[in-house]
Amino acid sequence: MPQTNLRSATRYGTRPTMKDVAARAGVGLKTVSRVVNGEPGVTPETERRVQEAIDALGFRRNDSARVLRKGRTASIGLVLEDLADPFYGPLSRSVEEVARAHGALLINGSSAEDPDREQELVLALCARRVDGLVVIPAGDDHRYLEPELRAGVATVFVDRPAGHIDADVVLSDNFGGARDGVAHLIAHGHRRIGFIGDMPRIHTAAERLRGYRAAMEDAGIPVADSWMSLGVTDPERVRRAAEEMLSGPGPVTAVFAANNRVTVTVIRVLAEQTRRVALVGFDDIELADLLQPGVTVVAQDAAAIGRTAAERLFRQLDGTLVTPERIELPTRLITRGSGELPPAD
Repeated sequence: MPQTNLRSATRYGTRPTMKDVAARAGVGLKTVSRVVNGEPGVTPETERRVQEAIDALGFRRNDSARVLRKGRTASIGLVLEDLADPFYGPLSRSVEEVARAHGALLINGSSAEDPDREQELVLALCARRVDGLVVIPAGDDHRYLEPELRAGVATVFVDRPAGHIDADVVLSDNFGGARDGVAHLIAHGHRRIGFIGDMPRIHTAAERLRGYRAAMEDAGIPVADSWMSLGVTDPERVRRAAEEMLSGPGPVTAVFAANNRVTVTVIRVLAEQTRRVALVGFDDIELADLLQPGVTVVAQDAAAIGRTAAERLFRQLDGTLVTPERIELPTRLITRGSGELPPAD
């Protein structure tokens, strides 16, 4: 018995075409085109036959020709730092909601905090002719984007500004939020306050450290070098930094954790301490209100950041924006108990 070529028999990997639809419905290609594109000139009965053929074959319109004619793909790219970071969930969702409202598809990817990966991903999206980009930058030199910007690719940077180019940026008041959080600890009697943050080359980390220093300076409190630690946010490094600050003859009585990943590790370290240490974290974290005490945080509105950036992007695409702007959204101090603990000594 001869073997059947399954691939040929099922047309595996071959999408049905308008020619296939026309043959099944018994009409011409132009008629199928009119139905697919919602154009007039087709009787209801013929339209019904064509639609039945489309449904039976699983036909989907190929928009490539439309893209070439209109120069727009109705898609935008979102380049995040880390898809697993809870901060980016509401931000990404807001960008997608705005894109959907404008009839556009969102394509996203992660740079993994690698400048080379960021550039590779951004240029790959541009090669696929996205109309615009929302970028959380990993690098600090974005001149590689200049040809794309000149070609009309709308671009908005988020969370951190672009490097060496003029571009829209939407971010939080990292300096002001950190200053307020540390001032809150000072107002509750703390003078020895530790700061644990991210890599110093990262804009948000540098701004939050600047806010910490400003609050301490405003209160007339000299800062010891041993009270500050910046670096990668993996738990081992953060744990080591926290334990060093909490030991010795003059340990800190409070810690300002400068992002959500740092905060989680510091909470674990403080749970092992015999004395109570005050804590304020930058970024809210899940279940922060259920811990004892609840975790006081400086909260960013990630959803508002994403929505503002996406709306700005589509205003660029509509031609209503010309001059790049820096938009800084306020943060909010949420008191839950950990930041209100008095010094233990």
